[in-house]
Amino acid sequence: MDPSWLWLLFLSVPQVLLEAQPAELHVEVPENYGGNFPLYLAKLPLPREKTEGQFMLLADSGMVTEGPFAVDSESGFLLVTRALDREEQTEYRLQVTLETEDGHVLWGPQPVLVHVKDENDQVPHFSQTTYRAQLSQGTRPGVPFLFLEAFDGDEPGTANSDLRFHILSQTPTQPSPNMFQLEPQLGTLALSPIGSSSLDLALEWPYQLLVQVKDMGDQASGHQATATIDVSVVENTWVPLAPIHLAENLKVPYPHLISQVHWSGSNVHYYLESLTPGPFDINTEGKVYVTKELDREAQAEYLLQFGAQNTHGKDYAEPLKLQVVVIDENDNAPVCPPRGPPISIPELSPPGTEVTRLSAVDADAPGSPNSLVVYQLLSPESEEGVEGRAFELDPTSGVVTLGAAPFQAGQSILLSVLAADLAGEEGGLSSTCEVTVLIKDINDHAPEFTTSQIGPISLPEDAEPGTLVATLRATDADIEPNFRLMDFAIEAGNVERTFDLEWKPDSGHAQLWLRKNLSYEAATSYKLVVVVQSVMDLVGPDPGPGSSATVTVLVEKVVSPPKLDQESYEASVGVSTPAGSLLLTIHPSDPNSSPLRFSLVNDSEGWLCIKESSGEVYTARSLQGAQPGATYTVLVEVQNADEPGLSSSVTLVLRFLKAWPTPALPPAPVPVRHLCTPRQNHGVVISGARGVPDPASGQGPYSFALGSNPTVQRDWRLQALNGSHAYLTLALHWVEPQEHVVPIVVTHNDQMWKLLVRVVVCRCTVEGQCLRKVGRMKGMPTKLSAVGTLVGTLAVIGFLLILIFTHLALSRKKDLDQPADSVPMKSVV
Repeated sequence: MDPSWLWLLFLSVPQVLLEAQPAELHVEVPENYGGNFPLYLAKLPLPREKTEGQFMLLADSGMVTEGPFAVDSESGFLLVTRALDREEQTEYRLQVTLETEDGHVLWGPQPVLVHVKDENDQVPHFSQTTYRAQLSQGTRPGVPFLFLEAFDGDEPGTANSDLRFHILSQTPTQPSPNMFQLEPQLGTLALSPIGSSSLDLALEWPYQLLVQVKDMGDQASGHQATATIDVSVVENTWVPLAPIHLAENLKVPYPHLISQVHWSGSNVHYYLESLTPGPFDINTEGKVYVTKELDREAQAEYLLQFGAQNTHGKDYAEPLKLQVVVIDENDNAPVCPPRGPPISIPELSPPGTEVTRLSAVDADAPGSPNSLVVYQLLSPESEEGVEGRAFELDPTSGVVTLGAAPFQAGQSILLSVLAADLAGEEGGLSSTCEVTVLIKDINDHAPEFTTSQIGPISLPEDAEPGTLVATLRATDADIEPNFRLMDFAIEAGNVERTFDLEWKPDSGHAQLWLRKNLSYEAATSYKLVVVVQSVMDLVGPDPGPGSSATVTVLVEKVVSPPKLDQESYEASVGVSTPAGSLLLTIHPSDPNSSPLRFSLVNDSEGWLCIKESSGEVYTARSLQGAQPGATYTVLVEVQNADEPGLSSSVTLVLRFLKAWPTPALPPAPVPVRHLCTPRQNHGVVISGARGVPDPASGQGPYSFALGSNPTVQRDWRLQALNGSHAYLTLALHWVEPQEHVVPIVVTHNDQMWKLLVRVVVCRCTVEGQCLRKVGRMKGMPTKLSAVGTLVGTLAVIGFLLILIFTHLALSRKKDLDQPADSVPMKSVV
């Protein structure tokens, strides 16, 4: 850091210290000090360096003071020059400064607070020398009826001004010398418990009490003063009040005086508490008023409570209670119950059936004539020409019952009933009650067909199942939708359930459908009896039986046109195919059907011919003009040989190739593939040629197609994988487990040949593997070979035995044939 900055900082420190504001100095001076003066109070916090100057002492006003305070210039002590009086001034605020002659402040200003300490130099005194109080009999003990006031000029909050009150004497002392109690600190005078119980009006003289007030609290020393209290005893006027009866809607000026309470003591404040809130009030004299009209229907009675309190809010005695009863007048008309939903009465209900019970409410006093309600039926009135009334009404109970007049289902009737109080006498009030009565429908009508005979209806015998035959309609005279629900059924004539009904219960009609194939030979006609009934049970005296209708159906004999085994035919033909070449044969779908006749319709080029009886299609001449890749479509017409009028047609499409497809060489042996049934996610990959064709060579890809056999196309599915392979899978979920030969036609560069793929379809295990029969294991002998081996072994053994026995026999014979001299000589002993 730069040394010049340090020097400036060093010079600025004293200036800052001089400018700092010193803390306020607190000094205490005893009041009325009796010693020598001047009295040194406290040394001022002057700086340690000796400074020349003079002290200036300023008061609160900022003026130089000439009061009782000064500063000793030699010692620097603050001193007081005379005695101080706290009651004159409790504290002094001063400012002391040390200045030069020209007014320059060398030190300060120093604030000083001088507090004058209080001493007990003031005598307490009562606000009155004589107090007078009026005491009523019945005053509760401990409730102040007089409040004494005394004052002390000493400092508040100290023992010097802590006052205590005491009773010094009571005159007379009968019936007890302790009739009263004075609270020492508050100065409240009240009856003691013994005084409250023994206070007697028969005493002819008042009580006089001499009371004392002393400062210094409970200490024995202190200043004191006395006063006299005259207490007069008066009669207890705080007595229970009798109930008051007020008429409701009273027409008088308000507020209206209804009662008064009175406490005979002095300094009384009255208050009112409504235990039941109401429009009541009380004034300072204890007069009780009602402030507005009363309504008995809003509040029939009120319970009021009155109290007499002293100036500190304490009750002299127990509160008084007053019951106010409101007298009723006939100011409320009967009120009908709210108009609710219609009341439903079943159709054909007998007379006397209770419809409803009216109960009009009158808010006037219960049990009085003002609330006695009677009833009178106003409408409906009796109709002309109809015997009896539709409804009857009991005037006292308000019960409405059915009369003798008949009703119709769905009828809505409005009842008007007059409800009058005062038992219907003149001068009463009334209201009109309304009730809606709805005559509820019952299921007392059976459904009926609108037409009982339908048909005859002609149906060809080849009509498809699901053909709509007829619609039968029925009606129901009931009104309720649930009662109009219907059930239909074929009761007779439905042989082998050939027909069936469909309906919705709430539709009112049923549809007759053909469900099975018709046969003219089996039945030429049907007579169906259809019945309709209500879904709900019928009620009533005579609901009637169910209804029936007859539907007549005639079966027309139909001869079908010829049907072929395919919907269309296709054949691939080389453009160089010679005339007379067999292309294909058109077969009927049913080999046992009637003989057919075939003909070509639109062979515009004349390339083809067909045998009339067999359906074999040949080339009639060379296919001159045919272009490879083009197609040629002709129409083949087929007629029934027995009935020429029945005919059908089928299209034949020829696809021209470059050359007639040459039979493919027998394919190399292909291992048998195995597929599982039921069908699994497996298949067989079919290769069109060896290797994948090179697109750059200009040769097109291979195309694959299943053979034209319908069974093959039904059971198998073939998908192309790429340009050289296809994927063969099962088309059905289940295929007969056996070996299948699947013909596949392969086309490549206008050449076509057929592959025969052998696939063994077998049952599958749980793991999805083909379940196969176990064959002979390799190297394991069969039964025949085992037997042959055994027989061969036995034969060899037998042959060896024969050789052995033969050799032994020959050896023995040789020995017998030798000469005697060749026999060895026996040794002789």
